[in-house]
Amino acid sequence: MRLQPPVPAPERIGFLLLPRFAMVAFFSAVEPLRIANRISGEALFAWHLVSRDGEPVIASNGMTLAVDHALADAPASPSLAVCASFEPEIAIDATLIDWLRSRAAAGCLLGGMDTGCFALAAAGLLDDQTVTLHWESLPEFRTRFPRVDAVESLYEVTPDGFSCAGGSSAIDMSLDLIRRRHGDDLAGRVRAQLVHDQGRRPASRQRDPAAPDDPTLSRAIALMEANLDTPLGIRELAGELGLSWRRLDRLFARHLGTSPQRAYLARRLDHADRLLHETRHSIMDIALACGFASASSFTRAFRRRHGVTPSELRQRQ
Repeated sequence: MRLQPPVPAPERIGFLLLPRFAMVAFFSAVEPLRIANRISGEALFAWHLVSRDGEPVIASNGMTLAVDHALADAPASPSLAVCASFEPEIAIDATLIDWLRSRAAAGCLLGGMDTGCFALAAAGLLDDQTVTLHWESLPEFRTRFPRVDAVESLYEVTPDGFSCAGGSSAIDMSLDLIRRRHGDDLAGRVRAQLVHDQGRRPASRQRDPAAPDDPTLSRAIALMEANLDTPLGIRELAGELGLSWRRLDRLFARHLGTSPQRAYLARRLDHADRLLHETRHSIMDIALACGFASASSFTRAFRRRHGVTPSELRQRQ
């Protein structure tokens, strides 16, 4: 998925499937390439699948997908996408990190789909780069990897790598690849086959803004989401927006029927709920990642919001 074609067609792309990878994102990336081959009557693209041990991989939806290679015998390719979703850290160890670093050293352009960038960042391969990943994982990723510029866009393609937010954004990224390699006409015909909206741009937000059509309120919520681990004081938040804290309070009351403090706390606790469901981090680590100084204060606030304590929720899982 380089900006410039590395070799004549077929362009070969590797897909590394980590446990619980997002199957919808993987197929959304591959299907446009398959359709491009069919429409053109040529093998413009080829791909192979890799797992750690060469064994089939269970996706997040419970389905199992066979692969072509293990890490040890995977062929070289100009580009390789790391496909992940829930709990990407369970597959990250020294073996995987060394393998990714060796691919990068050999000139392979690496990218992440959904939460695949967690593995690349753990290997130190994303420092000072701009990447995207699924919006639910952005706060945790930013906390763990502050040297990476993680943004909420559909996909990013740079000379250093590529990434997409998962889901249908992988279609957009593959259509962009087809357009750059083989022109607007073929990309448009593939898009028509997929019955896909042509209005989405790379920098489009992954989701509709949670706030009404008020730009100041949208900015306030974006600042909250970017600072879940180290919450801003309400006066500090108002200052960032160029407002008095009283005006900010009126803004939230008018549009959302609540105070900025309550809205901010709700976002932190909803993020904690996602982390408890989707990761294996300790309750204390999750409390810190959501801006709580102690497990006890986190537990009390979480129970008021969700009706159970974090420990009870983990036990139910």
